[in-house]
Amino acid sequence: QVQLVESGGGLVQPGGSLRLYCAASGSIFSIYAMGWYRQAPGKQRELVAAITSGGSTNYADSVNGRFTISRDNAKNTAYLQMNSLKPEDTAVYYCNADVRSTYNRRGDYWGQGTQVTVSS
Repeated sequence: QVQLVESGGGLVQPGGSLRLYCAASGSIFSIYAMGWYRQAPGKQRELVAAITSGGSTNYADSVNGRFTISRDNAKNTAYLQMNSLKPEDTAVYYCNADVRSTYNRRGDYWGQGTQVTVSS
């Protein structure tokens, strides 16, 4: 099995910062890409940021310049540093990974989500 677990969410005031963590474990041979998605109430899930094993990144326009995605390939861990948070950033944040398993199968895996609430 492959499991992704997010942590680091919470309540923060506008303008504040949070750092999210995503730890992947299980039958992992390699992870080609990892990403963060979010889903706000009444809205579809959207891509926030993604990073490849080589370090290439892309961001949603709404977070570009405020959020930074990073990863530790040796630890199969991804991070999302969120600065200058806005109320519209409030959502459940999900980690996603493009995984090559030890069974030599490539697939997409999701974490359970962590709540981020930005409110005064």
